[in-house]
Amino acid sequence: MIKDKIKNLDLSATLKINEISKNLEKKGKEIIKFGFGQSPFPVPDKVVEELKKNAHQKSYLPIQGLYELREAIAKYESKNKNKNILTDQIIVGPGSKELMFLLHISFDGDIIIPAPSWVSYQPQSVIAQNRFHWIETKAENNWYPTRKNIENLVLKNKNKNYLLILNSPNNPSGQVCNNLKEISEIVKKYKIIILSDEIYSELTFYEKYESIFNYCPDKVIVSNGLSKWCGAGGWRLGYFVIPKELNHLKDSIKVLASETFSSVSSPIQYAAISAFKNDHSDYVLKSKNILKGVGEYVYQNLKSNNVLINKPMGGFYLMPEFLNKKFKTSSEMCADLLNKKCVAILPGSDFGFLDEKMIARISYTDFDGYNFMSKINSDTNIDEDLIKKFAPKIVEGTKRLKDWVEKV
Repeated sequence: MIKDKIKNLDLSATLKINEISKNLEKKGKEIIKFGFGQSPFPVPDKVVEELKKNAHQKSYLPIQGLYELREAIAKYESKNKNKNILTDQIIVGPGSKELMFLLHISFDGDIIIPAPSWVSYQPQSVIAQNRFHWIETKAENNWYPTRKNIENLVLKNKNKNYLLILNSPNNPSGQVCNNLKEISEIVKKYKIIILSDEIYSELTFYEKYESIFNYCPDKVIVSNGLSKWCGAGGWRLGYFVIPKELNHLKDSIKVLASETFSSVSSPIQYAAISAFKNDHSDYVLKSKNILKGVGEYVYQNLKSNNVLINKPMGGFYLMPEFLNKKFKTSSEMCADLLNKKCVAILPGSDFGFLDEKMIARISYTDFDGYNFMSKINSDTNIDEDLIKKFAPKIVEGTKRLKDWVEKV
């Protein structure tokens, strides 16, 4: 009664680990939740107030999204990209995840996915019956594909349509793509469409965020939303910026939206206007300051001869490779850590790596973000004493991880 392609799918790995962790906690175990990637910070007060004010909004809104919200997003993106983005280029969805799914269904061609990548890109392409291709990447290139990687794949069949997914800062690696210009040259040469997943863009640590949109705007669909920088994952509000050259895809997504989610929650759309219209720079700077400091703490304490790991550059993830031969798969390795040390992390196989690569993802967000944020300034030095005081589970989880590494 169930289609074969669906039978072979499992629960999304990130949501599954969250449920496993909660079930273990119900049994009395103290779990360090390094598995589920969710912002630890509260939604800004002004945005919450707007939601309260608009709780009475009950009418269905336009399929593409509330005009005033799309206008605010267009201005926000225009400022960030230094380009004139029009209101009609914006489509709002119940999380960017749903819009990505509708894009997969609409797109007629092959999907190019760098390994590692977020857990849902590949399953969505399977459901949409699109052929997908993993591109292997390397740590020395921040885990992003090179021009040669992409060109070698496309040259196998230049007559196909290709959609390349880029996510920077990246989930699961926590890295930023530094070779956007060379990728854009291949995009132009072979008329590849890019889905630029920029959900962590406001959480770039070391410099101003750079988007591939600025190199080839007519080929790039930008994906973003409220979940990461605004701490509002559960609000389920995301959006696409679609260039007018790809209006045919926008129109198709709009048709699919009309037959699936109809429109995004009205109170949330009205409240979200303030998220994009008002100045939340202090909130964002505090978020980045804390995440950078906590990420640096975990990185410095984990890196060793037994653990290879890149310095965090944005978002709230680290992707260590454990240099041991005891386990057959990364899933077996992560299960051992959870059973022995009650630390939940995700195996690299969930993100496109081969099973036998001992790579995993750590999400360093298991702390009270409201308390931490309320006790610092945007330029406070996040030292070890502050981390021990306001993020004790991060300290304890890192300690357990180090102890486990030394014994396996």
